[in-house]
Amino acid sequence: MTPQLKNSESIVFWTLCTMGLFAILSSTMSKNPVLPHFAESLNTPEGFWTGVVAIASTIPGILISLPAGSLSDILGRRKVLLISSVIFASAPFLYLLINSWWQLILVRFYHGFATGMFVPVAEALIAETFPTKRGERISLFSSVTIVGRSIAPILGGSILSVTNNNFHSLYLAVGAAGVTAFITALPFLREKRRIAKKKTEALKKTTLKGIVHGWKSVAKARGVLTVGFVEAIQYYTYGSVEFFFVKYMGDVINLDPFLQGAIMTSQLVVVMLSKPYFGRVSDRIGRRAPIILGCIISGAPYH
Repeated sequence: MTPQLKNSESIVFWTLCTMGLFAILSSTMSKNPVLPHFAESLNTPEGFWTGVVAIASTIPGILISLPAGSLSDILGRRKVLLISSVIFASAPFLYLLINSWWQLILVRFYHGFATGMFVPVAEALIAETFPTKRGERISLFSSVTIVGRSIAPILGGSILSVTNNNFHSLYLAVGAAGVTAFITALPFLREKRRIAKKKTEALKKTTLKGIVHGWKSVAKARGVLTVGFVEAIQYYTYGSVEFFFVKYMGDVINLDPFLQGAIMTSQLVVVMLSKPYFGRVSDRIGRRAPIILGCIISGAPYH
């Protein structure tokens, strides 16, 4: 590998990391800890519709994550990443126009497409660029995004505390992070125009039939389905905590937004610090024991 090519690949990677940091910071700060309070201020009906507000952004993530990877095989990774960066940059400013709870559901739904497209395609691009170091590079990328996710609650809570729950100020800050992610992507795209495209023949011949065949292969992989099911349960649990526990801290315990954000940040910091350790442990003793232990620990606080 020539020094010039190696440098170009390094630029691609760190651009993705920087973009990921601000993109995930933006998307997380748009909901944690502000979303339940914003929904309440819009007089969202308690019960079913409150739950819809909570999950509105996850639905497009579920719908688009799998097709986004396949679509990027056809259109190219960078085009799909650019689309996601446009959503990251535009969605936060739509919150400023909201004056009814049903509008909040629509904006959250639109915002959810950004993360659903960005994360799987970014990881696919990293794996493609660094085939011999993909595990190391994807782990590093994941750690950088977790930093953004960890900072978001306490930063958002601080803004709400300082501005006396001014939601517009909070979403302007969310917008600033989203626009930064978009701007970060632009030099990366220009850089790519100067680099010869490294598409394989298999990639060039990607067809709808091939995509469907790939999805069927995934659906038949019991290991993938099992881990996916466990992860789905984990996200279900965390999503419930992220929305309703914040509401509980505000309505029942009467904690101010800064403390709510600090508490939510603390659990994300634990995730960030423990992930590499448990990754190494699973390399030594296997995957099953850490997964089972994680499920037990996750369920213990609710009994």
